[in-house]
Amino acid sequence: MQRVVGTVVRGLRGPIINQGDDIEQIVVDTVLNAANAEGYTIEDRDIVTITESIVARAQGNYASIDNIAEDVRAKFGSDTVGVIFPILSRNRFANCLRGIAKGVQKVVLMLSFPSDEVGNHLVSVDELDEKNINPWTDVLTEADFRANFGYKKHTFTGVDYIDYYKSIIEAEGASCEVIFSNQPKTILSYTKSVLTCDIHTRKRTKKILLAGGAEKVYGLDDILSQSINGSGYNEAYGLLGSNKATEDSVKLFPNNCQPLVDGIQAKLKEATGKTVEVMVYGDGAFKDPVGQIWELADPVVSPAYTAGLAGTPNEIKLKYLADNNFSHLRGEELKQAIASYIQNKNDNLVGAMEAQGTTPRRLTDLIGSLSDLTSGSGDKGTPMVYIQGYFDNYTK
Repeated sequence: MQRVVGTVVRGLRGPIINQGDDIEQIVVDTVLNAANAEGYTIEDRDIVTITESIVARAQGNYASIDNIAEDVRAKFGSDTVGVIFPILSRNRFANCLRGIAKGVQKVVLMLSFPSDEVGNHLVSVDELDEKNINPWTDVLTEADFRANFGYKKHTFTGVDYIDYYKSIIEAEGASCEVIFSNQPKTILSYTKSVLTCDIHTRKRTKKILLAGGAEKVYGLDDILSQSINGSGYNEAYGLLGSNKATEDSVKLFPNNCQPLVDGIQAKLKEATGKTVEVMVYGDGAFKDPVGQIWELADPVVSPAYTAGLAGTPNEIKLKYLADNNFSHLRGEELKQAIASYIQNKNDNLVGAMEAQGTTPRRLTDLIGSLSDLTSGSGDKGTPMVYIQGYFDNYTK
């Protein structure tokens, strides 16, 4: 019978994961049990993905507000600290800010505008235009911002993040001054000690600050990059990728995931004889067209994946072939012509007209986005995702 289904994506329900659980065996058992229960066969080049959250939970990769404060205090001492370019998020940054504020005496909080790095808006671009404010050159004080825009609540959360972040800092006993600028060097007029909190632009920001005369420059990736008094840590990313766990702690991005994905692949190979690709995923890399929020608040979509997931797709556009190369054909003849073209396509289609409009993003970013949308961020209870047919094409 002709196959009429392409890629199939299944969210897998497993147990609630706690610290110390054997996450490798739990994933293997869940995949095998799901295949048995649902009646599908595990095949070569199937993909199993695991959300970073349950990996970090199994690792016990947590840290307290006090751990953050101690690390910040050790790095900055009694300096006034410029905390610049944080994202606007109760889940992602509020507890980090609590720890930072607890470790210093004064914070100059510099917010980017009209939005943060991932698209959470303080004001709209239209409002900037109406006030004739240029976000690339103008610097606003808190009083300037309020005079021009008043009190603004986030579209989704209903939070005024200026007041919220300022209140967090002051509640920890530090004084706070708020300014608004998109130029890293602006902060150097206030202090030469800077903690840059941006995610994907952090390397550039650090470089600009150091070239501009900053004396101490750290990023969130430098805070808790090693254990503080037995705390969790992330050697590569520090506090980046962390989430609120309790009112006084954060869950960090998982550590050293490569042995995990390789181990799961090996165990599934032993159990089934098939080579299944495995990856750990965090935020997907997609943008909400209504809220304008770019989802990727983690430092990477995937911190670890098996070798078969490296690279980018090498695909052609079926409609291009149908409208151009084989526009004179119909029916079975058209189908056979396109199938033959796919079977004989070049290994590298970069720049080819037949590939225009395809998506040459990294496979891990595409699959991570697919997985994140499947598992969701709420109560679906499917922290593992099983994908079949992802690498198939029209000829399979």
